[in-house]
Amino acid sequence: MNDDPKLLVPLIVADIYELAGRFRDQGETIAAAVGQTQARWQVMSAASADPRTVPQIARRLGVTRQNVQRIADLLVAEKSATYEPNPDHKNSPYLVLSQNGQTALAGISKAAQAYHARIVRRLGGADLAPLHRSLRRLLDAADSN
Repeated sequence: MNDDPKLLVPLIVADIYELAGRFRDQGETIAAAVGQTQARWQVMSAASADPRTVPQIARRLGVTRQNVQRIADLLVAEKSATYEPNPDHKNSPYLVLSQNGQTALAGISKAAQAYHARIVRRLGGADLAPLHRSLRRLLDAADSN
């Protein structure tokens, strides 16, 4: 195998796309176990920590604002989330999970734990911290011009 970094980057990108696809497929299965979808899971997760607007969530997830808006509106309609005033921008409220949304997200997270534990077992106790740091560095490098 060639270790030339310029030749490795496209291989890493291809591997990340393949891994993302596998994680998406597994995520659909996990989310479906509690009556949700992978897309809803991602939006609920992004809205669960700090108050975020639909455009902020879309940027974090790397998807279109319209896609997140559609999902956010569905979550609000089913009372899994609410729109709360954003003092910094009247026309861009925060999406905030309701108790129903928090319960759904907790159920998905619990279902995902078994899958995550299985990955850790298959990796044979490999230290994931360096991998995480490397991925964060790769994300940062991909953002720079």
